[in-house]
Amino acid sequence: MIFRLLLDPDCEESVTAQVHARTPLISEIERLIAQDSLADQIPGYIGDEITMLEIAGVECFAAENDRTYAVYQDGTRYLIRKRLCELEKRLPGHFERISKSAIANWKQIARFKVQLSGAVDAVFKCGYEECISRRCFADLKRRYGL
Repeated sequence: MIFRLLLDPDCEESVTAQVHARTPLISEIERLIAQDSLADQIPGYIGDEITMLEIAGVECFAAENDRTYAVYQDGTRYLIRKRLCELEKRLPGHFERISKSAIANWKQIARFKVQLSGAVDAVFKCGYEECISRRCFADLKRRYGL
């Protein structure tokens, strides 16, 4: 493998790799580049496809079966290769933890739905629903005057 690094402060940054096949090293390089490329985007995976998701378009990040998913504004669920605690540190202020397994984009919540049991669900603009834990809902009520 040949590695070339060209430093030119006047040109736009880009990374191109010409390889024979995908290897774990190539996947790791891709992950590192995607992770640090833009602060307002995050890579989302569906199968072998990688889509750069605008953070503002993500309605909710949810953990399920030891995997983290981003629910995008069109309702599509993308696999995210970060844990919720890592995302929480990186996300802008309008993202709030609503349970141990979910972080919601406050700007994308359409309404709240109260269940007969007293539980409260956040209903997002795309129609996705996520339960808000009682402790988080109490904090949100105090903070936003709900």
